[in-house]
Amino acid sequence: MKKQIIVGLVLLIAAAGIFFLYKALDKDKLFTAMDVPAFELTNQEKKMIRNEDMLGKVYLVEFFFTNCPTICPVMNQNLKEVEKAINSPEFGIISITIDPKRDTPETLKEHAEKLGISNPNWHFLTGNREYIYQLSKKFNIYVGEDESTAEGLNHSGKIALIDKNGKIRSRYDERGFPILYYSGLNYSDAEGKKESLGGTFHPQINWLKEDIKKLLNE
Repeated sequence: MKKQIIVGLVLLIAAAGIFFLYKALDKDKLFTAMDVPAFELTNQEKKMIRNEDMLGKVYLVEFFFTNCPTICPVMNQNLKEVEKAINSPEFGIISITIDPKRDTPETLKEHAEKLGISNPNWHFLTGNREYIYQLSKKFNIYVGEDESTAEGLNHSGKIALIDKNGKIRSRYDERGFPILYYSGLNYSDAEGKKESLGGTFHPQINWLKEDIKKLLNE
């Protein structure tokens, strides 16, 4: 009887060990959310860029506009940091303007030059306003009008991470739920709880660097 109990305990401990080992190994895998929504827009070089053109590359998608005085400059600088850290021809960024009336290809090219962007895979895209707004809904990233701002526009600071096969990917949070999108914003605290334009912390930008490298190695 004692022998059976001992054997049972050994098997239970072994099973528990295998389970926790699996969880430890599995936690580093990235969640697959969905296919990237199809897009077809014009970049700063007046070239048509489609989602199919980005296949084989790991890339990010953000929504912004050049006259944005608040979160866009923060996101631009944070993405520059990501681009510098990755430094790979297999990595790209898609920045889609939500103000296409003012953000023409010429304006976007000037904006890219001011930022010092040299990566040929960083595309600043413009097109039909309604098309872009509908595209943001498909991404599930907020874009809208806001009469309380001087520009009359508003948008989320979320960034989508797309793998080489055109799938939106993300890591899991500490509770085991996929975060789906990454924050491109700055925070006043290391945990990323309090948004601050002048904050010195951007934990999810660091997550992006780590997860992009994982996808480049897949």
